[in-house]
Amino acid sequence: MGRWLAGRLMKELGLVSCQQPTHRYKRGGHEHVAIPNHLERQFAVTEPNQVWCGDVTYIWTGKRWAYLAVVLDLFARKPVGWAMSFSPDSRLTMKALEMAWGNPW
Repeated sequence: MGRWLAGRLMKELGLVSCQQPTHRYKRGGHEHVAIPNHLERQFAVTEPNQVWCGDVTYIWTGKRWAYLAVVLDLFARKPVGWAMSFSPDSRLTMKALEMAWGNPW
């Protein structure tokens, strides 16, 4: 069945295709190639607040993408700071770090 026939049959039956729009990342600026790897994949931490790590992820809210930045304490494996925004910029990560800095456990 060709796409035109499928479209005509769907129109006759009153069916509508509901496809999610694809998420397009914005191109970042200059990549920093010479960033040192201080952890060397050694994630065994003996005390709280020795090592924090972070991640930024995106969440579809139904109308637009929202971005969540989280700072984790590797000892407890729990978040110590987080922030949400509609733009994945440095302000988002700074808000998460500021919350973590004010709430170390």
